Amino acid sequence: MVAESLSEQILRENAAVFEAMVNHRFVEDTVNGRLARPVFERYLVYEGAFVETAISIFAFATAKAPTINQKRWLIAVLDALANQQIAYFERIFAERRIDASAHDVDRPEVEAFRSGMLEIARSGSFLDTVAAMFAAEWMYWTWSKRAALAQIADPHLKEWVDMHVHDDFVAQATWLKQELDLAGETLDASERSRLSAIFARAQELEIAFHDAAYR
Repeated sequence: MVAESLSEQILRENAAVFEAMVNHRFVEDTVNGRLARPVFERYLVYEGAFVETAISIFAFATAKAPTINQKRWLIAVLDALANQQIAYFERIFAERRIDASAHDVDRPEVEAFRSGMLEIARSGSFLDTVAAMFAAEWMYWTWSKRAALAQIADPHLKEWVDMHVHDDFVAQATWLKQELDLAGETLDASERSRLSAIFARAQELEIAFHDAAYR
């Protein structure tokens, strides 16, 4: 009998919180074509601020990665964040005439997500960051696969969804999963459980973060 991989264990143990996030009101509104413009635009501002933080998160991971191949992969991730995703937000803000300064990116739920994920990367190990970002990226890929099949009238929302089913994003989510599975082959039960708890915490932070777009 093949032993359960670490990512399988994590997803099994956290099925409830993962399902809560991939079926969040924000997701359902996106899929069903009823996401209100103000909600989407608040979300864009909050998410844009987080992507800037993600650069720091992946920079910590790059510094702590044990192999040069892992570092090379993460350097490419950093490049994509800085020169593709940030550029997306800059362009969308301009096209939609969104004044990011008019939104409070320091509100508790938004700041908790940003600072919580950053603290995992700052104080934790390379694998801690992998577990946290696996939570975020596997979640986005999961719900975006469903949303990509829906009729989305807002071209910027459609672009955002499509970005998360693009081959490059899928490769990144899969890489994080593979890194966990490879490491999991030699980790003891307590360390596997600790990484699973990090995944759970990241999902909880994501849920509150997405809630904030409605308030």
